[in-house]
Amino acid sequence: MLNYEVFGEGGVPLLVVHGLFGSARNLGVIARRLADSRRVVVVDQRNHGDSPWFDVHTYPDMAADLAEVIKAEMPEGCLVLGHSMGGKAGMTLALTRPELVKGLVVADIAPVAYGHSQMALVDAMRGLDLSQIETRRDADRLLSEAVPEDGVRAFLLQSLDIKQRRWRLNLDVLAKEMSTVVGWPAEAAVGRTYEGPTLFLSGADSDYVTRDGRDAGKAHFPNARFFKIPGTGHWLHAEKPREFEAAVRAWLDAQAF
Repeated sequence: MLNYEVFGEGGVPLLVVHGLFGSARNLGVIARRLADSRRVVVVDQRNHGDSPWFDVHTYPDMAADLAEVIKAEMPEGCLVLGHSMGGKAGMTLALTRPELVKGLVVADIAPVAYGHSQMALVDAMRGLDLSQIETRRDADRLLSEAVPEDGVRAFLLQSLDIKQRRWRLNLDVLAKEMSTVVGWPAEAAVGRTYEGPTLFLSGADSDYVTRDGRDAGKAHFPNARFFKIPGTGHWLHAEKPREFEAAVRAWLDAQAF
């Protein structure tokens, strides 16, 4: 089973799912704050964080992982909040196991295949000489040669275990499965709709949810609403954490169960 943490009690429970190269730790602050009014479970996805490593990394497999956690911790079902890859995993779960999902928040992603790749970041992490690293500052300095953006570097380095000199990411499998990660499991989703309440929450400066993406979202999730957070991009929960939390909280509180 996936590694996960539990915060809070009561209310309609919420499952929080990170994106590519992330972990439960990345969304821990948001999870803790939302746990003031409900039980919140935040997971490490397969091949990330402290969860098991597998040779495959498909959305049906990720959805099955999430279903296992829900059945163990929230057998009556739960709300699901997922960012990017986590949003696609959440959408796949809602489309294939709707009885487990009471509502869905999808952060800056759409149910479509994308043409971009994150292989440059995989290569940067695999190219880091871990034998030369004694401190996180060493890692930051060395990684800056391949990843000049401070924010991206800080995000990636959250998955580096300095003491063990290892990445808490299965980089080889993520590289092998990159086309799957940026894709969309059409064979699992074709003809399926999820009728529950759904929010697509995007960064206004992000290009991840286009008009075609919104159309695809509406086709699979007919009760979806779409909202943008001004002044932020794809990493909206990191760039505008309070605004992100407020938008999610307002939507969650507005649902009647």
